[in-house]
This record gives sequence, structure tokens and C-alpha cells, in this order.
Amino acid sequence: MIAYLNGKLSYKSPAMVHIDVQGVGYEVQISLNTYSRIQGLESCKLLTFLHIKEDAHTLYGFADDAERQMFLLLISVSGIGANTARMMLSSLQPEDVQRAIAMENEKMLESIKGIGAKTAKRVILELKDKIRKQKDVGHQISVTPNNTIQEDALNALVTLGIARNVAENAINKVLKTEPLLQDLEGLIKKALKGL
Repeated sequence: MIAYLNGKLSYKSPAMVHIDVQGVGYEVQISLNTYSRIQGLESCKLLTFLHIKEDAHTLYGFADDAERQMFLLLISVSGIGANTARMMLSSLQPEDVQRAIAMENEKMLESIKGIGAKTAKRVILELKDKIRKQKDVGHQISVTPNNTIQEDALNALVTLGIARNVAENAINKVLKTEPLLQDLEGLIKKALKGL
């Protein structure tokens, strides 16, 4: 119904913004991920999703389409509401949520406040095929220009002459045991040891 809003940011907080669009103020719920991208701006364009329930109409805003697509996938899971999806996207980048689901990394999802083992399993079960299908078709949710640590490690291992599928398996094993690992050099070394 409302695809996006483009206007002046009259109020900003890490969870919500007010956007003035030609004199009409819209209250838009956002994730920390979106907030970090717009906090220095006076005006911006936010892609939106209007969530309609019996007792409320809530507008959710996203800095890019990757985040909005991941939000829509998450709320399609039974038991995951809009606020839980926003919490997930505030805790992890959209591409990290995508990677956790594709790799069936329950621990990474459980590291998010409010996500227990059952919910993490349900998210993976209901979304892994959709996400893998998108990857196979070449329509990755992630449209960020920066590679993730996993992609950088994979490129490095392939450059070293290791077969792509072998390198992917080695990296996945390391990230399953250490889901929050953010050290590229450490990831590459541990993946090499696992070969």
C-alpha cells in the first residue's frame, strides 16, 4: 500500500523515526540496522511495509530492499511477528540472518534476544529452501557492496587453490562452532586446519 516514504526526518530514535513528507508526519518503526544507516541524515527515503492488525496499523521502514525482503521472509514464519523480525534485524545484518538460515546455524539465531531453540529451528526449517533457491537463481537477498567475512574467506581459500565446495564446507564447519567469529584471518586459518 505504501511502498516508500521520502522526506525530512523530524524525529529519530534507534527504534522509530518521524518522516515529514510534504507536511504529513509518518511514524515509522525501524531496526538498529536502518538507524545506523540514517542517523547522520536530515532527510531520507525509507522503503516501507504496512503491517495491519485488528488493533493497529504499523509502518515499518527499511534503508534498503535487502532488509525489507528479509523482514518479509521472517514474518512469513509462524510464530514470528513484526517486532520479533525487527529485533532479529537489529541484532544481525540481513546477510548474516540469511547466512545463518542457509547454513542451518541455530546457535547464531539463538544469540538474538527472544529467539530460543524452538524458534530458531522453525525459522531455519521454514526459510532454508526459499533462501537457498534465491541463492541458486542468483538473487541473493544481500545487495550490499561489501563482502561478508564468509565470502572474503571463501575467495581467499579458492585463490589458494582449494576447490570451492571443499572451501565452503570448511568455512561452514568453523562458523557452526563459532557463529560470532568476526576475524577474517582467524576464519581462514581455522578453515585450513579443518581441511
